[in-house]
Amino acid sequence: MASLGGWKIKGKNMASISTTILLLIWSTEFTIGSIRVDENRDNSEAELAGGSRKFRTEFLQEWPTPGTGPYFDTTVPTNITGLVGKTVLLNCKVKNLGNRTVSWVRHRDIHLLTVGRYTYTSDQRFEAMHSPHTEEWTLRIRYAQRKDSGIYECQISTTPPIGHFVYLTIVEPVTEINGGPDLFINKGSTINLTCIVKYAPEPPPAVVWKHNRDDINFDSPRGGISLVTEKGILTTSRLLVQKAIASDSGLYTCEPSNANPASVRVHILNGEHPAAMHHGISTILSGPSLVAFVLSTILLFYHHSIRWKEFRLT
Repeated sequence: MASLGGWKIKGKNMASISTTILLLIWSTEFTIGSIRVDENRDNSEAELAGGSRKFRTEFLQEWPTPGTGPYFDTTVPTNITGLVGKTVLLNCKVKNLGNRTVSWVRHRDIHLLTVGRYTYTSDQRFEAMHSPHTEEWTLRIRYAQRKDSGIYECQISTTPPIGHFVYLTIVEPVTEINGGPDLFINKGSTINLTCIVKYAPEPPPAVVWKHNRDDINFDSPRGGISLVTEKGILTTSRLLVQKAIASDSGLYTCEPSNANPASVRVHILNGEHPAAMHHGISTILSGPSLVAFVLSTILLFYHHSIRWKEFRLT
């Protein structure tokens, strides 16, 4: 058996083994250096420069490794819309974090809100959320306010730090019932109530109508009650109650599931004059009556002015 420095391995020369290893390393480096990748191909295949042999190249893509350092998952949404009074979650996903830390910073006042799982603000509405062994770092804002709108930065403690911006908008939806706050309906007519929901980040999943604080039963023996809801940028919910009777009077409330409710009080009239009940003198002095009243006032004032001048001359 050949020997090298007194070391023998199953009759093989260590020098020969070393030479073989070096040749393998050199050959591997040479082969990788000779790879020609066609970037226009969708099947992620590469071809050796000297032949037609093909193989997959997914391993050449950027995957988290200890050498690449941390980076953000940019597929996480960066434009968030929340509702006043509700809880808002700002999400940040960091890959290959290693021993670095993740912080949340509010740009409006350059305020450090969280570091890791710890919260560094006296405003108890803000809270850091993170589950061990996951890539998600979340900033939770409870009881959101309009002033919370703005830019928030998810920051990694690299040198220099790298950040990922999240844009938050807090909105307050508006719910209205046309014709409120009081509606006067003649007995036997149809009650037509239209509820409109505006400025909601998304259409309300449900719109509930109540009569005197009780959910309206569309299958009640009374019958003649129907509801039509159209969802979109403006959500419209129309309640129809046919052949109104005295018991239909009362408070009607429209309650969207993601917005504040709105109410209107319905009065069922049985021969009364609705204009006098509802508007009083403001109804009497409307249209032509209002014009006549103004002209009469002007003429009366002019007449008294002339009489006053005549009195002073005498």
